[in-house]
Amino acid sequence: MLPIQINELPIEIKEALGVINNIQYPKQGYTSDVAVIETDATTYVVKRAKGEQYCSSLSKEVSVLNALKNSSLPIPNVFNFVEQKEESQSWILMDFFEGQTVRNALLNEKNKEKRRDIIYQFGQGLSQIHSTPCPKKLYCSSPWIDEMLTKAEYNLNNYDVDGTRELLETLKTNKPKSVKQTLIHGDFTIDNVLVKNGKIHGIIDWSGGTFGDPRYDASLAIRQKKNVFEVEDAAVFFEGYGCKNLNKEECHYFDNGLYEFF
Repeated sequence: MLPIQINELPIEIKEALGVINNIQYPKQGYTSDVAVIETDATTYVVKRAKGEQYCSSLSKEVSVLNALKNSSLPIPNVFNFVEQKEESQSWILMDFFEGQTVRNALLNEKNKEKRRDIIYQFGQGLSQIHSTPCPKKLYCSSPWIDEMLTKAEYNLNNYDVDGTRELLETLKTNKPKSVKQTLIHGDFTIDNVLVKNGKIHGIIDWSGGTFGDPRYDASLAIRQKKNVFEVEDAAVFFEGYGCKNLNKEECHYFDNGLYEFF
């Protein structure tokens, strides 16, 4: 995706920003363009999504953040959301959080104890999400796993995904034993949690937020990343989370299975 240019911003967002002093482009994923914009008043994040799939995700993120705005979770405020249906694109204007991702914090931290503390806090962050009451607006109309499998099939039929038809059929016939549902983030990875001065400072990218299976979040959180998040780090994560580790079958179902369609 090409970087966001100031002249591309919708008039509603330009008016909210006021005088723009600087614009930067942080490393980002594949679902949206991101710009950090410094103004006379403060610093904002602007996200732009293009196409049906990613515009839908951006709209969902706005709904989730607005539903959770009165919670104690460290999440950004949404100041404006603009849909440009003719151009098939959408925009969010929201808070900017200083800091670096957990991934970068772990890469840059050489002190073993400080590194361990970051991972422990990463686990605590997920525990805070899962213990936060889920707003009724975020409840699914049917069981979360069934909703996800339906979405997985839609994505398989309409978008480019890593999952296969064979994998989807396996997931349908081997659903894990149900557990108590909670508020979940839906993409709780080391790239979506921010650290500042050694402390968890923000949790971003909430398009998957809903009332769902907490094991999905945990499975994504402990995905192994060579030289960043290794097998032994999972134990520290679960110390912070306050729960026993997941079994291999659960991790495989969610991380190497369901997530392949999203």
